[in-house]
Amino acid sequence: MIPTVLPTYARAPLSFVKGEGAWLIEADGRRFLDLGAGIAVNALGHANPALVAALTEQAGALWHTSNLYEIPQQKRLADLLVEHTFADTVFFTNSGTEACELAVKMARKHFYDKGQPDRVEIITFDGSFHGRSAAGIAAAGSEKMTKGFGPLLPGFVHLPFGDHDALGAAITDRTCAVMVEPVQGEGGIRPLPDACLKGLRDLCDEKGILMILDEVQCGVGRTGKLFAHEWAGIAPDIMMVAKGIGGGFPLGAVLASEDAASGMTAGTHGSTYGGNPLGCAVGCAVMETVADPEFLAEVNRKAGLLRQKLEGLMAAHADVFDSVRGAGLMLGLKCKATNMDVVNAGYDNQVITVPAANNVIRLLPPLNITDDEITEAVRRLDAAAASLAT
Repeated sequence: MIPTVLPTYARAPLSFVKGEGAWLIEADGRRFLDLGAGIAVNALGHANPALVAALTEQAGALWHTSNLYEIPQQKRLADLLVEHTFADTVFFTNSGTEACELAVKMARKHFYDKGQPDRVEIITFDGSFHGRSAAGIAAAGSEKMTKGFGPLLPGFVHLPFGDHDALGAAITDRTCAVMVEPVQGEGGIRPLPDACLKGLRDLCDEKGILMILDEVQCGVGRTGKLFAHEWAGIAPDIMMVAKGIGGGFPLGAVLASEDAASGMTAGTHGSTYGGNPLGCAVGCAVMETVADPEFLAEVNRKAGLLRQKLEGLMAAHADVFDSVRGAGLMLGLKCKATNMDVVNAGYDNQVITVPAANNVIRLLPPLNITDDEITEAVRRLDAAAASLAT
């Protein structure tokens, strides 16, 4: 008999009932150090007091009105995002998947309104992940996500990751945009080098096409800048954001320049829940913390500490780990052992990591994890690795 919850996840046998900062508490009382943060969602940890206060205050006033009316909290969050980024305008969604849908529509509508209706193709890359909607799985193009779901949405061109020659050759008079993650998350924590990101920006400018960045996982302070592309000193035309922006509350957004968004006029897109007062109140509290340069400096310091300790861990367990990769507090351990064996050994030692492609485990802790918690987390990873070697 099928479970009442559709079995599309191979769930770990854990039932968490409470969270405190970087810690999750199981129903049986065990305390787990959370290096997954809900897959980079709980950017400020569990039950963060500032976020709880923002949510509680808003919940006592107003939950939902719809986008038929002005929403002050939405305007405030949009203003914060515009102030701190390249963007001129923002549309709020409930998820990264919905942000992908709008980014695709926005790029195509941009050229349609400029009299180039045949410019509909978007170039994407192997190992990418842009959500599980029809557009998202077509954009990624991987057999694992597309098999059995019928004909794919057309209009996407898939290229090998890092093949610059193929990219140049793939741009035609039907191309409207290139869409890429500055750091691939599901794809195994693969950063795009700054020089490549700069080269991609130059190529888009040269060819007159749009640059779409998917910062759903790598954005909102995760790499030590507010958004990962800032390390390369460039700006996209359109950017997808979600996960960390809500600090655990479902919230996403598409940020865009005025020119890129010029085709999105009244009636071209909508969302019933997107930008609701609850989500935007929490998002404002997240932004007020994460956009602070002193907070980001601490993220970078802690990232250095964690990476140093992981290098030591890798050296101590060369039979289990191959290499460390990533940026900021978005790190990956490429494994020699099967990555799920490492994840499960972590569960046994009460530390949570997240599997990814390329036999990698992801380490995506809350951005405000403490030095002592980093030390304890690596100690638990060490115990997990030791258990696999015996």
